[in-house]
Amino acid sequence: MTTPQQRSPDHPIDKQFVERWSPRAFSGEDISAATLSTFLEAARWAPSAFNLQPWRFLYARRNTPQWDRYLGLLNEFNRSWAASASAIVIVLSKTTYLPAGKDVEVPSTTHSFDTGAAWGFLALQASLSGWAAHAIAGIERDKIRQELHVPDNYAIEAGIVIGKVGDKTTLPESLRGREFPSPRQPLSALAAEGDFSF
Repeated sequence: MTTPQQRSPDHPIDKQFVERWSPRAFSGEDISAATLSTFLEAARWAPSAFNLQPWRFLYARRNTPQWDRYLGLLNEFNRSWAASASAIVIVLSKTTYLPAGKDVEVPSTTHSFDTGAAWGFLALQASLSGWAAHAIAGIERDKIRQELHVPDNYAIEAGIVIGKVGDKTTLPESLRGREFPSPRQPLSALAAEGDFSF
């Protein structure tokens, strides 16, 4: 089994990239609006094509009127562990944009790519602040679009579960053995100079 001690980069990078991970066991404490805003502020500064900033974040914090509704937007598996988190964020991206000098919006080819950069910034800021952020694909997209009134020209990208790392014994037994920072493929499996050669 891989352990956190085995998680090391192939090349020199800042330790923040290796130390950040996506737990499922959370402590259940509240998060302030100011703290969550700091994470969202970091996301705001991500790069994007034409500086379009297509990302949008809808969220609920634990022990607020929106919490139960947002928990219900996750699939059953993710609800089982996210119930002890501090915040749930739904990530959207605007799929169209208005070019300069035009009066009709056109498709954006980089909305998902750019929004992924914003998620990365959010995740790193959360980690640097002593919190953890776990992105999830297991969300109820049709329900999100309807209940949160998401317009058709916005893609529902993912969810983010945020909290302080908690005791892994609070997780279902099937998840406890997976509660450690995951390894990565070697860089040679992901990047090649010249032609596609994987």
